[in-house]
Formats: sequence, C-alpha cells, structure tokens
Amino acid sequence: MPGLMVMIVRFLALGLLAVSGVAQATVDQRLRDHRAAQAAREEGRILPMREIERRVVPQMRGAQYLGFDYDPATGIYTLKFLRDGAVIWVDVDARTGQITGRSR
Repeated sequence: MPGLMVMIVRFLALGLLAVSGVAQATVDQRLRDHRAAQAAREEGRILPMREIERRVVPQMRGAQYLGFDYDPATGIYTLKFLRDGAVIWVDVDARTGQITGRSR
C-alpha cells in the first residue's frame, strides 16, 4: 500500500506541474499580445484601447464591462461584458474602431 500512495502522490504532483505550465503559457501569451498592441499603438497602426472603450462601452447599456483581449494576428480587440448572467463578446477592428461582431 505505501508504494501505491507514493505513485498517487507522484501522479498528482505531475498533474499540478502540467496545470501550472498551462497557466504560465497563458500568462506569457497575454504578455506577448499586450506588447504587440503597445507597439502597434505607438506606430499608429491601431487605436488606443481607451478610444475603443469610449466608442463601444456606452453602446452596451445594462452590461458590466469586464475587460478586453487583443489578437495581434487579426488586429481585433475583443471586449467582454456581462449582462443578466450571460457573457457577451464584442469584436472591434483595432484600426478603425468599428464593431465587427458580437456574440452571446
């Protein structure tokens, strides 16, 4: 029985390491996306996030603004909102500030 316990503990430890590795990869990706957005803003290729928020947030009456993501590959900001327990994603072209999609 002690051998079985050692195996279980090792298995659980490996699982925790795998989960922490995935979490770190997510953090690393967000940092890369943030840096890409910052560089694009500084070069004038995309609008500042504050400008995007100024245009979009007032259109989402009754919804709580949760934050955003930026995809440098597509040049799309995705703003996240919560209304009546449902998450709403609003895709916005970072170059023009135009809403390109909305999902619930």
